[in-house]
Amino acid sequence: MTSIRIRNLPGDFNFGARVDGVTWDNLYDEDLRAQLNQLFEDRGVIIFENMEPSSKMQVELSKVFGPLKDHPTKTVPRAADDIEEGVIDMHRLPEEVDESLHGVTVVNGEPQVAFIPWHFDHTYNDELNRAGVLRSVVSAPERGRTGFADGVELYKDFDPDLLARIEGLNAIYTLDTRLTQQRFGRTFEIKGDLPMMAPTVLEAAIFPRAMHPMVWTRDSGEKVVHVSGFSAAGIEHHEDPEGDALFEEVCQEVIRKAHGYFHDWKPTDMVIWDNWRVMHSVEGCDPKYERRMHRTTIKGDYGLGYFEDGKKIGEVNRAIAPLDLPA
Repeated sequence: MTSIRIRNLPGDFNFGARVDGVTWDNLYDEDLRAQLNQLFEDRGVIIFENMEPSSKMQVELSKVFGPLKDHPTKTVPRAADDIEEGVIDMHRLPEEVDESLHGVTVVNGEPQVAFIPWHFDHTYNDELNRAGVLRSVVSAPERGRTGFADGVELYKDFDPDLLARIEGLNAIYTLDTRLTQQRFGRTFEIKGDLPMMAPTVLEAAIFPRAMHPMVWTRDSGEKVVHVSGFSAAGIEHHEDPEGDALFEEVCQEVIRKAHGYFHDWKPTDMVIWDNWRVMHSVEGCDPKYERRMHRTTIKGDYGLGYFEDGKKIGEVNRAIAPLDLPA
């Protein structure tokens, strides 16, 4: 087996690792694949350095950790060089922003695009995908970093009285991921939605709400705080002022206590994170810069999420199919 180099993340972090030395020559070595899977299980985030910057390599690296899963909604753009279903294209161009800064997020008084607060992926789905793999196709020359925060460490640092109040409770999430609609944990200002969000709003009107635990326990016995204000509607069975106040308190504690590693992107980096354990965020960048990311999603389900009223994803897809939405 060709050896690889494993190092800790730069900074004071108890999770994550950097790996150098994965190439086409050793990518299919079963011992190496087993080693990488164990490292992923132990550390939650792996930064792969000096990788071939291609969709083909991204897809094959992703498959080391499981089969790919296509995005559950039709409206999310796919990469033009997608060699199979599953490479999502997240592209922001300067010309998309007009002089009024419509749809631009203001964070700490500064206009930003591509900003997303702490969240985990597919909150609005009953299944929670195992992981995501991300690479930067075009990076902003300043900011635009991606942040990762470990829910295991967050649980250890969380206010114990607050933990006692939320253990056993589920959060409610919707497909409406517009930042203008974010109710909880809001640290930004934004006026208006981008036109690209209109098809998602149509889809969200049919998509059922999904429930996920605010705290859950891994097979290792470690407990995880897993809460996002992004796309959240509140707490199941507590959609009332008291429940909303508790959810806001939890979101603010997440913002205070999330000890995030923020990654400065290189074209040859690829990053995988455990979507069951790790939350991530996107540091916005100046609207004058282009930013383009490609993401693959790895199938899996921790088995704790479900749709409201017991709906199944097949029923949801049949309901959405008649909509005249862009592919």
